[in-house]
Amino acid sequence: MLTISQVSFISGLLAGGLLGVAGRAGRFCTLAMLEEAFYASNTRRLRSFALAATVALLLTQLMAVLGLVDLSASIYLSPSIGLGGAVIGGLMFGLGMALVGTCGFGTLVRIGGGDLRAFVVYLVLGISALAAMRGLTGLMRLTLIEPLSLSLPEGTTQNLDSLLAPLFGNHARAVVVSFVAIALLTWSLADGQLMRSPRWLLGGLAAGVAVAFGWFATGWLGRDDFAPDRVASLSFVAPLGNSILYVATFSGSRADFGIGSVAGVVLGSFIAALSARGFRWEACDDARELKRHMVGGVLMGTGGIMSMGCTIGQGLSAFSTLAISAPITMVAIACGARVGLEFTMTGEWWPAIRRLFGVSP
Repeated sequence: MLTISQVSFISGLLAGGLLGVAGRAGRFCTLAMLEEAFYASNTRRLRSFALAATVALLLTQLMAVLGLVDLSASIYLSPSIGLGGAVIGGLMFGLGMALVGTCGFGTLVRIGGGDLRAFVVYLVLGISALAAMRGLTGLMRLTLIEPLSLSLPEGTTQNLDSLLAPLFGNHARAVVVSFVAIALLTWSLADGQLMRSPRWLLGGLAAGVAVAFGWFATGWLGRDDFAPDRVASLSFVAPLGNSILYVATFSGSRADFGIGSVAGVVLGSFIAALSARGFRWEACDDARELKRHMVGGVLMGTGGIMSMGCTIGQGLSAFSTLAISAPITMVAIACGARVGLEFTMTGEWWPAIRRLFGVSP
């Protein structure tokens, strides 16, 4: 008979494994999505991400209606909006993502393919996340970032249907979910790019299902009424730090959904890489590349904790709860990534910022 902890870990392993296969075989990558949209006007990957968000939203909200998961217990639906963390942390995460060449999720996918640079990023990102949660930079976060949160009226949380309840009453959730889902689905399938690209189509579908399954796993499968954990889904900042802590203190901690998802992404990517004969060992070319990866890892680990999530955690998991923080954080991440991508191409910061905001020389 499996314990609740074992069920949670195995569930995370399954959800992470599915996402790992989507990342490797389906080439589901958020930085590549932004880069192609910025510089090639190619929105195929962006449409795949929109499809993933739609699937995650519909399945998650359906489970909430059926009482299978209590989304109000998640970190995303708090009675305040962390504007400072969403903007500043999102910018930091996006910048770090561009310096590394991928996000926290992509780092795990790369590890599964044999990339030793990614393993260094994983360690730096994870330790930076731990420091931001409960260490030295955590004090900075509490002192400088937390006061920038926007408190909401009593009885209101930051999910969109709660904020629009005065307009739509008890039908707010149905109205909001229907409108958002139809808009995203129409745009993602409008030009037929996804339908002509099974790889991108299946990658988006798999990512959305994995996120929804994460809510089901923590909200129903792994629920323990005697020792309740916070309901959560896939995110790849804090779990990377927790996985390092788990390995270091095995006898004093327990594996949970997040740790299982980290292992699952690596395993899923590894299996996909082997099946496609794409596994190969890679390392940094020089010290300059290693420095850029380490700085990017620090920015992602620290910024990801400030914004309470990454491109997957906020872009898909938080979005599926209709949290206002999701679009705010994703816009900030996109802006940070744009500056970071410009810097990696030119080697200069100010021209990158100037081009981002359209400032004349």
